[in-house]
Amino acid sequence: MLEELEIHNLGPIRSALIAPAGGMTAITGETGAGKSMLLSAIRLISGGPSDGGRVSVGAQEAWAQGVFEVASSPAAVAAAREAGFEPEDGELFLSRKVPASGRSRSMLSGRSVPRSVLASVAAELVTIHGQADQLRIATVSRQREFLDRYAGDEVALAAYGKTWNALRAMDERLERLSSQESSMRQQADYLRESIERINRVDPQPGEMDELRARRDRIENAAEIAEGVTRALGALDASQVVDDVESSSAADLIDHASQALRAIHVEGVFSELADRLDSISTDLSDVVFSLSGEVDNEASMEDLDAINGRIHELDELTRRWGPELSDVIAWRDKAVYDLEDLDASPEKVEQLEAKRAQLLNAAKKAAQAVSKRRRTAAKELASKVTAELDSLAMGTSKLEIRVAEREQLDATGADDIEFLFTPFPGSPQLPMGKSASGGELSRLMLALELVAAEKHVVAGGTVPPMTFIFDEVDAGVGGKAAVELGARLAKLAQSAQVLVVTHLPQVASWADEQYVVAKGETKDGSIATTISQVRGDERVHEIARMLSGSESETSLEHAEELLKSSVLD
Repeated sequence: MLEELEIHNLGPIRSALIAPAGGMTAITGETGAGKSMLLSAIRLISGGPSDGGRVSVGAQEAWAQGVFEVASSPAAVAAAREAGFEPEDGELFLSRKVPASGRSRSMLSGRSVPRSVLASVAAELVTIHGQADQLRIATVSRQREFLDRYAGDEVALAAYGKTWNALRAMDERLERLSSQESSMRQQADYLRESIERINRVDPQPGEMDELRARRDRIENAAEIAEGVTRALGALDASQVVDDVESSSAADLIDHASQALRAIHVEGVFSELADRLDSISTDLSDVVFSLSGEVDNEASMEDLDAINGRIHELDELTRRWGPELSDVIAWRDKAVYDLEDLDASPEKVEQLEAKRAQLLNAAKKAAQAVSKRRRTAAKELASKVTAELDSLAMGTSKLEIRVAEREQLDATGADDIEFLFTPFPGSPQLPMGKSASGGELSRLMLALELVAAEKHVVAGGTVPPMTFIFDEVDAGVGGKAAVELGARLAKLAQSAQVLVVTHLPQVASWADEQYVVAKGETKDGSIATTISQVRGDERVHEIARMLSGSESETSLEHAEELLKSSVLD
């Protein structure tokens, strides 16, 4: 949700700050006052193209910033995190600086980012329905995305995406086999010979360290034997000399412990005896370990075998090292790579058989997506057509055509078209080419209303979004204008709505209203101001919109209009 929009030096707007309502906010003002600059500011912070010509006369740069509450928008939070940003206090700051000459600068929460990053985050927060912006819905990809969101196809689309990715990977593998057969055969021969050589030696993890330790022991056998014998002689002579009656160190410590325990006086003696017992146990373990080393001798034949083995392993590490673990890892990867390089007819046949299985699975998954799309298309078109009747477009009709094709792509096996019939007898034409700016805005309003209602009825929540409507009231008046305002207010019950309008019947439904006005500044220049109107000020603005004046009659009419513009 857009909490705050701040603008400086953009066109006629020198400085402005608006805080839209959580529901519906109306932006009003006389024609040419500069309402379009608000949309320009939102397009800028949404990653749209910049134009230095829109910088206010005499200023060096224009600046716009939107503060968005994103705690309830997981998609926006995910997009920000993917770009390396963590929302602070549940908010994101999207801003843009546009110099009078030179490149613009995009910023997300105070840090410079590519414009594409700003656009990806804003796409999860703002949807602009203006004449220029709505041309995007004319693209097949946007229409398919809208239909899929309405259908709630996440599970089916994910299942298809998994099978499609597997099929594409297999196609790429087969293509490599056919286009690089000669070079791949040479590479396969090299890998095969290398794998065989490593397997003949059969290196084991940690083997080199173990062999070197064993070699060091053999080369220092005499020194080790002398040291072990002397240590055992000092600790327990009976371990190295038969029939020795002298007490071992452990025996002496045991005697000392028994002597202390014989003292029947409270004090530290019992504790000291416990410590001596622990020392005796440790000494016994040391003696046992050393006694096992006395006969652990290796012959010179063992040394020759160890050196031979180390030489074999050294040969491997020189080629595929530097460590033995690197050799083993290279061998394991080479075995996997060899499978991809094996271009034998048998291997190709196996892969083609597997590809046929993947293609069959992808077609079944695509059919499941197509079925859901056709059901959703019929329902969406019918409800939107019914909704158009309340938007002064009762003779218009929307049809959504889902044509299944044989060829698969990343989106499935469907060609999708939104076809609009503006009046009876008119041919069906692609949406965006058959409707005026105002009609297209109202058509998009109908689509958003039906989509929002679908989520609520299904027990879900509407994805948090700020909808901005421009020209939605073009060609509308009277009772139809009142109904248009009511429909916008209805959408605002589940989303934030900003509408730029010149109709009092629409503005009266808003929770908040801002007036854009152009006037002369102290220095004689012309500037646009944006101010919030409430209470009597709002009544006067609605009266001006009704009759162009603020007569007693128009004021009474304005008050009556505001009181009646309430949803049941």
